[in-house]
Amino acid sequence: MKQPTESGGKVEKINYQKETDKVLESLCGRPGLLLHSCCGPCSSYVLEYLSRFFDIKVFYYNPNIRPEEEYKRRLENQKKLLREMHPEGVCPEPVTLPYDPAPFEEIERGLEDLPEGGERCLKCYRLRLEKTAEYAAAHGYEWFCTTLSVSPHKDAAALNRIGFETAGKYGLKYLVSDFKKRSGYLRSIRLSEQYGLYRQNYCGCTPPGGGDLPQ
Repeated sequence: MKQPTESGGKVEKINYQKETDKVLESLCGRPGLLLHSCCGPCSSYVLEYLSRFFDIKVFYYNPNIRPEEEYKRRLENQKKLLREMHPEGVCPEPVTLPYDPAPFEEIERGLEDLPEGGERCLKCYRLRLEKTAEYAAAHGYEWFCTTLSVSPHKDAAALNRIGFETAGKYGLKYLVSDFKKRSGYLRSIRLSEQYGLYRQNYCGCTPPGGGDLPQ
């Protein structure tokens, strides 16, 4: 994948959507992809888009979500989308792990008051991508990816960097992406409305400053 380069003292940004296009054009057949999903709404557009190219299994691993009732609500929402949308080549049941916020609590210690987009988020990206890659490697998947970049609040450059680092560690292929591009985020909103999905108003962890969780 292309790396940022300097031109006239300025760093030229990568168009990750074009990089995705190149990868998809080069695929042979329909390889298996383990798709980390943060929630049903974010996965809706990504599944619609990628199901044309891959056989997909959704991996729902999000120890950052609090409280447990919220975690379960989002999981049921994810299952509802898979049942009702049932895109071709997508397994109708996600991979799930027992609810366990301890790994996230460990990495966020001392970072609780940082705003979204800071070091806590980067550690959370890595935590979730590491677990996804670990599962993918253990179960024979060639590719893995995450839905996180569909959100306008998520740093696609950081996600791709961590994704490639993790892929190298586990001997996998990471699908470079910035799913918010080409109106991907807007499409996820429309699909959420179409399938009657619950759309939460916070990512998962307690808001900065230790305030109350959004209702």
